[in-house]
Amino acid sequence: MAYDPDNIFAKILRGEIPCVKIFEDAKTLAFMDVMPEGEGHVLVIPKEPAQDILDLSAEGLTAMMATTQRVAQAVDKALKPDGIILKQYTRAAAGQSVFHVHFHIVPRREDAALAPHGKAMVQAASLEPIAAKIRSAL
Repeated sequence: MAYDPDNIFAKILRGEIPCVKIFEDAKTLAFMDVMPEGEGHVLVIPKEPAQDILDLSAEGLTAMMATTQRVAQAVDKALKPDGIILKQYTRAAAGQSVFHVHFHIVPRREDAALAPHGKAMVQAASLEPIAAKIRSAL
């Protein structure tokens, strides 16, 4: 399957769809997941058009991983979870549902169940207070 330039993350990168931004640099973007598995669920994407991690250049992967670590550290500092799950799905059979490579940063509390992946959408406005905490920890 070829990269689809009309996928939702490509549209977010072009500014056609809004997002609750956490961090952006020349090569990556981190933003709140509108279908969070837990409070503080953040997505990190490269600006390079790549369907999955196997299609991403080494430079793009390096940038995405650096941003993933930086944002995960901010999530940890801001939200003080018991743990953090980092996930990356490659292809539909593995659970990938948006075909622009991305990492999930999911804060985990021992006493809270995670919501199912990609099932329940929340209002972007409800994510802003959590995003502000994370941004302040960057």
